[in-house]
Amino acid sequence: MRQIAIYGKGGIGKSTTTQNLTSGLGEMGKKIMVVGCDPKADSTRMLLGGLAQQTVLDTLREEGDEIDLDQIMKSGFAGIRCVESGGPEPGVGCAGRGIITSINMLEQMGAYTEDLDYVFYDVLGDVVCGGFAMPIREGKAQEIYVVASGELMAMYAANNICKGVQKYANSGGVRLGGIICNSRNVDGEHELMDAFAKELGSQLIYFVPRDNIVQHAEINKKVVIEFDPTCNQANEYRQLARAVDGNDMFVIPKPMVQDRLEELMMEHGFLGL
Repeated sequence: MRQIAIYGKGGIGKSTTTQNLTSGLGEMGKKIMVVGCDPKADSTRMLLGGLAQQTVLDTLREEGDEIDLDQIMKSGFAGIRCVESGGPEPGVGCAGRGIITSINMLEQMGAYTEDLDYVFYDVLGDVVCGGFAMPIREGKAQEIYVVASGELMAMYAANNICKGVQKYANSGGVRLGGIICNSRNVDGEHELMDAFAKELGSQLIYFVPRDNIVQHAEINKKVVIEFDPTCNQANEYRQLARAVDGNDMFVIPKPMVQDRLEELMMEHGFLGL
């Protein structure tokens, strides 16, 4: 079983990328569980056809500790098992605790079955606290993929995430599997992201082009492969799935200083000007 965490700047498209990536793996016949680690609980909605799933924390608050696995896990597209950790009530408590509570509960309830090929954790934003770093810190996820784009703040967040991976690499055994570029069509983006990944000692595992059909699929509450299986973007997500499935490059990243990050932007980010 490969356990993978997807990180990246807030709003970069982690949940969209995770759901479309796992749909490609599911179409390949892989057995997958997706654990949404975001209080918004939107990590599995497209896989579930728009269902606003009951979260682990909401269920615990309403039902107490005596709950069944089928109350917090639903089957979605390609049989993908979907769980949302949820979060505390607004303004109260630490959202990172929801991740810790959910993963521990899933382990106790036997959710990590032997037939699973993959478990994906879709994690909120940057590594901003110990709770959100939990999949890295405690070795729950062995592989990290960072979703980024050719925008400075997306790269800044990705670089910070790599600092977290580097910090816990020896204690938890976690490794960076690569950078996934969720394109924003900025100047020189492919070259910039390739250089950025190499500077980290890693790889640009896939460049996902921007296509409005992704938004059309989301409006229709579906992943792209279900919404239009013959479109070009569906094939892009299938290729991303194959790239992750066949990946054998896992490294301890080498985060860069801010000045070097800005130098990369100047070297590669303005090639079209």
